Amino acid sequence: MSGHVTPVHSGEGGHRSEYARPARYPHQSRSVQMASHGMVATSHPLAAQVGLDILQSGGNAADAGVATSAMMGLVEPMSCGIGGDLFVIYWDHAKQSLTGLNASGRSPQHLTRDLFLEREISQIPLNSPLSWSVPGCVDGWQELLNRHGSRSLKELLAPSIQTAQEGFPVPEVIAGYWSSAANALSKWPGSAHTYLPGGAPPAEGALFKNPELAESYRLIAEQGIQAFYEGPITEKILACSDDVGGFLSHADFTEHTSEWIDPVSTNYRGYDVWELPPNGQGIAALEILNILEQHNIAAMGPKSVDWIHLFTEAKKLAFADRARFYADMSMADVPVEELISKEYARRQNQRIDMQKAATNVAPGDPRLSMGDTIYLTVVDKDRNCCSLIQSNFHGFGSKIAPPGVGFVMQNRGALFTLEVDHPNVYEPGKRPFHTIIPAMVTKDGKPWFCFGVMGGDMQPQGHVQVLVNMLDFGMNVQMAGDLARVSHTGSPTPTGLPEEEGGGELLVEPGIDDETIRQLEQRGHRVRRAVGAFGGYQGIRIDPETNILHGATESRKDGAVVGY
Repeated sequence: MSGHVTPVHSGEGGHRSEYARPARYPHQSRSVQMASHGMVATSHPLAAQVGLDILQSGGNAADAGVATSAMMGLVEPMSCGIGGDLFVIYWDHAKQSLTGLNASGRSPQHLTRDLFLEREISQIPLNSPLSWSVPGCVDGWQELLNRHGSRSLKELLAPSIQTAQEGFPVPEVIAGYWSSAANALSKWPGSAHTYLPGGAPPAEGALFKNPELAESYRLIAEQGIQAFYEGPITEKILACSDDVGGFLSHADFTEHTSEWIDPVSTNYRGYDVWELPPNGQGIAALEILNILEQHNIAAMGPKSVDWIHLFTEAKKLAFADRARFYADMSMADVPVEELISKEYARRQNQRIDMQKAATNVAPGDPRLSMGDTIYLTVVDKDRNCCSLIQSNFHGFGSKIAPPGVGFVMQNRGALFTLEVDHPNVYEPGKRPFHTIIPAMVTKDGKPWFCFGVMGGDMQPQGHVQVLVNMLDFGMNVQMAGDLARVSHTGSPTPTGLPEEEGGGELLVEPGIDDETIRQLEQRGHRVRRAVGAFGGYQGIRIDPETNILHGATESRKDGAVVGY
């Protein structure tokens, strides 16, 4: 078949194709979006449009990234906001260099592991001020602008301030997230006042206003980030902390710093895949890819039993290492270079049985021979690239919004463990293990693909599946995200929770057929069809031959990709 489709007259002066979608990908949710100048992709159309407005007015990828991030904190408040953290991988076209920004906060200096033991707490509670760490988002915005931006924070916050005052209609998927958190939000006066207007979450299509967040943004715009870290916003957060039994102090805020770091990479099928080192989990994706590279995945085919089995077994090995080694590298010895080495991957690959699912997977020894989240991506006219991810951790974070600020505090501290000898053990002034990870792919030293996948433990799994769909199965950027995903759960975590007995559970989206599931079960997997979709993807690929931008956005979300 040539691929040519003969148009069929549809009347009224128009034409239609005999296929709703291109013949190669009949189940693709939408067309790949293309643009020659700049592009923004994220999980809410209003936020994507704000970023595009910045690009069209002459701003660059860093400027648009900050403006988009601020709007996302307003329009998808369960997933992100200035009460949470932020990570970035940025390609600077002028310098031809890649940099990473870790804008995650640290635990309170006056909270120790002993307090948890005294209260007989074995795991840090999620919806509690004990899970608070200093929010790093606002400092991350300023750091990104200081190094790469061309606009002021005041200018970039203006659209979000206006929208927060005027209100915005709540879209379908976000309305569902909001509704599911209503009971937990109702238990905290500041949260109920901000997010349950009239005593209930806003329904789909309802206009939601957040004047308190508009005021917080206005203070930051006028006074700079000092308003957040040593000013009126700080005072409201600390007053709430004192009221609800938290431990944050002025020193925790005034001494907060973000950190510029070097991304790390592995080469997969001739492409360099870049992630940030811990305290995030990005290197888990690199560990998985190094194992997969040793197999002829293209011959297996997408959604095949062999591919899903191999992917799941490789994931188990990487996540066992994640549980054992990943932590704040300023306070723990993390063997990053060894974990992402090809030699280690060869040894790990030998542990995989292609006919049998592994159970109770132990971490490897990398030194044996070697010594709810939002994602957005922006590429501008000069081909600066911003891969940015921002999160509260769980939906609406700790569920606690300090009165008068218009945002919730994250519960990222719940990802510490209380096991004394673990590298991720709770300590004062320490950054917890993080699940949010931005990514970028370069080819021959040039940016090729700027992308991310949301969803907690799903994130490195999603990174790998999207890349395999493109590099092994030859899919375009939209179909690579639309294809049915799988997600393995039950692996041990850096919180110290043990691995689920029986090797965990393999969740599959619609699109994985019954026969495939039956054969996976024969190999020892416990398989369950997912009730809802998981993950959340945006990506922009730069065509190396034409320099055209190819953008995709998650069909499972409310998002949009826009360009000019």
